[in-house]
Amino acid sequence: MKRIKDVNMPIGKMTKINDFLPPPEKLAVQDENVKITILLSKTSIEFFKHKAKKYHTKYQKMIRNLIDRYASHHVYQD
Repeated sequence: MKRIKDVNMPIGKMTKINDFLPPPEKLAVQDENVKITILLSKTSIEFFKHKAKKYHTKYQKMIRNLIDRYASHHVYQD
């Protein structure tokens, strides 16, 4: 068995991996939010509350993400 003399040296063949992560300044940017009042059906709210509890998140965040995805998908289709 061959012993490693320098623990800081790589072991085995090295492969370069391109940096695919965004820089920190792009992670810190938030979209501007606007507070609104909206009436939704009791059934819809119960659905989102149930799913939010299951996935350990907030139901308002799920609704906001749904609306954002819908809007971004349809933004230039008019």
